[in-house]
Amino acid sequence: MDPGSAVPMSNRRDPVCGMTGTLERHGHWFCSERCIAAYERRAQTAPRRRWRLLDPWVWVPVSAVLLATADTWWPGAAGMSASYRAYLRKVFVPFVIGLVLGGLIDHFVPREYIIKLLSGPRKRVIARATVLGFLASTCSHGCLALSIELYRKGASTPAVVSFLLASPWASMSLTLMLLSLFGLSGLVIVGGALAIAFLTGLIFQRLDRRGLIESNHPAVPLQAGFSIGQDVARRWRGYRFSRQQLRQDLRGVIAGMVPLGRMVIGWVQLGLALSAILGSAVPHHVFERFLGPTAGGLLLTLAAAAVIEVCSEGTAPLAYELYRHTGALGNAFAFLMGGVITDFTELAALWVNIGRRTVLWILLVTLPLVIGLGLVLNLVRG
Repeated sequence: MDPGSAVPMSNRRDPVCGMTGTLERHGHWFCSERCIAAYERRAQTAPRRRWRLLDPWVWVPVSAVLLATADTWWPGAAGMSASYRAYLRKVFVPFVIGLVLGGLIDHFVPREYIIKLLSGPRKRVIARATVLGFLASTCSHGCLALSIELYRKGASTPAVVSFLLASPWASMSLTLMLLSLFGLSGLVIVGGALAIAFLTGLIFQRLDRRGLIESNHPAVPLQAGFSIGQDVARRWRGYRFSRQQLRQDLRGVIAGMVPLGRMVIGWVQLGLALSAILGSAVPHHVFERFLGPTAGGLLLTLAAAAVIEVCSEGTAPLAYELYRHTGALGNAFAFLMGGVITDFTELAALWVNIGRRTVLWILLVTLPLVIGLGLVLNLVRG
């Protein structure tokens, strides 16, 4: 007889999500392996994180106050300070909304669902990977770690590539930020990014079938016959609306927001600071001469994106500053898209964890797509 069968179902409450548990570990009942892993992580990190000066949640607010008020204690910084405040007003609310959405996804969407949706050779897998990358709401560096983890758990290489390209290029948080900066033109950038992510995934499926990239066909660690619909129904039946449960959910959402913010907020601040400095210190004609809506200007913009080590959300204000001075939407698009496909750190991580052929084909496939679409956008906008 199962020793746990004598325990009433009402007492099998998952300490992580609050739903009815079916797996007994560590003296508690859990609804899934995901909640068990989350409980173990919390136990390992029980001592509270010390808020040190190097923590982005500490130095970013301090530096933001200093930059926003620089004109009060340094008259020469009036232009830079005014530019910084203008950018901060544009991106603050969209960025917070993006963090909240990311926390909701992290808390309420089990990782098993993502793994289930990203395995298989069909075209719809690439469509799912692109959509899930968009919903991931994480920067390029966070998306890289998640993509490699999905690869290790059995997601196909083409799906991982589409997910990797879609998440930082057209994430939910970046979409809101782009709309606040570019207006409706931001939708053109997001749509172009999603199209490139999807098309690249389809091309990689062909490369995978021909053995030209590293294949990934291990068994995905899911229970046999696992169904997302059935699991959602089971979780919904086990969910109990109460103040205690709402408090637990709120803590869970915040627990997802804090590390996501820590991963992104520093890069956003760096992008805002650089944009404010460029906007006030670099003459308008310099942008027009070297980074204008020409083929040469587009290539120089892409080269700059490879050199500047800033997360995707951090490049948004820089791209807008470029667009504001030159009117070259294609160059702004190329600057945003160049972060993943030309970033040396991320390419090196992919080289080690997935393989050199995948990295080489990412460059060969995506660079021409980005350059081509950038030229088209410059022609249309011109």
